[in-house]
Amino acid sequence: MNVHESLGRQGLYRPLGNRVLGGVLAGLGRRFGIDPWPTRVLFLLALMVLPGSQLIVYPVLWVLMPSERYAPRPQ
Repeated sequence: MNVHESLGRQGLYRPLGNRVLGGVLAGLGRRFGIDPWPTRVLFLLALMVLPGSQLIVYPVLWVLMPSERYAPRPQ
């Protein structure tokens, strides 16, 4: 099992709708039952408090999280 399959099975994928950039924060919000906008605000607040680390984490998650189109469904 690869990373895309593992994240998809856990319900962590980038949705096709409600994206702003890559859909990473919308996917994280959906996975944890939070609306995408509060997730985005929390991300921006974290960026102000701890600058830099999110700029690395976001692109990594963008690559690792499968798109909703290709994500395997949770079992």
